[in-house]
Amino acid sequence: MLVGLLKSMRPRQWSKNAFVFVALFFDRKILDPASVVAALIAFVLLCMMSSAVYLMNDLVDIENDRLHPTKKNRPLPAGELSPLVAGVAAAILALSSLIIGYFVSVELAFILLLYLLSQIAYTFWLKHVVLLDVLIVAAGFILRIAAGVVIIEVERFSPWLYVFGGFLALFMALGKRRHELALLGNNAANHRSILEDYNLDLIDRLQGIVTTSAVVAYSLYTFLAEGLPENHAMMLTIPFVLYGIFRYLYMIHVRGEGGAPEEILLRDRSLQVDLLLYGIMVFVALYVL
Repeated sequence: MLVGLLKSMRPRQWSKNAFVFVALFFDRKILDPASVVAALIAFVLLCMMSSAVYLMNDLVDIENDRLHPTKKNRPLPAGELSPLVAGVAAAILALSSLIIGYFVSVELAFILLLYLLSQIAYTFWLKHVVLLDVLIVAAGFILRIAAGVVIIEVERFSPWLYVFGGFLALFMALGKRRHELALLGNNAANHRSILEDYNLDLIDRLQGIVTTSAVVAYSLYTFLAEGLPENHAMMLTIPFVLYGIFRYLYMIHVRGEGGAPEEILLRDRSLQVDLLLYGIMVFVALYVL
């Protein structure tokens, strides 16, 4: 049962909480030990809170997940984990995250609470409202970035990164919806009722808008944001962002993936190399040049 509980906490999806390090990296605080420790604490608390949310979602969706070709193998729908244990664990994780967050930073605790409330609203209501379902998912990533901002004393962080991060998260959320539609076909609505309000054409059009917006937002950040090097070296990172988005689109439309963004990142070597080169280029532009 402990193994099932750990699986239901979805440690692989903790990679999404890496958005909390955006402020640390882009505010040039990655070499400051105190800021690094603070960001790591925020990351752990977000992992605890997100795991509580995953357990809550699995409890609510247990019957629908049994109709899904892959989600039916999760511990709760497969009967490997007791719903009572999952519910108690979710409550303990959420409360612990809030209490520890309060003693670390009141602002961080507020963001954690806002994240929890938004996810409760998503689980019981907003995931059944077309378009709002993907927007609330994107909002969760913006809150992750905000958690990283409040936990350290930012000096050069630009609001453009909120905009870009939101569009990037929305891009991945739409990709997940597209994957579900393509995978489940006519049975998609039986697993997730909101899929009845979507079709591939609509999602492709929305992704086109979001992709363009994300590229424009990041490009504007590289040469308009205050606090960046005056030599505009950050503009050299734009091609890496473009390739990453193009590669992800390729994975969605050609390879039929996109259901789990974190698994694509952990598996696709091209995306890993691109992300590594992007990180090196940003480090050189912000910390060296």
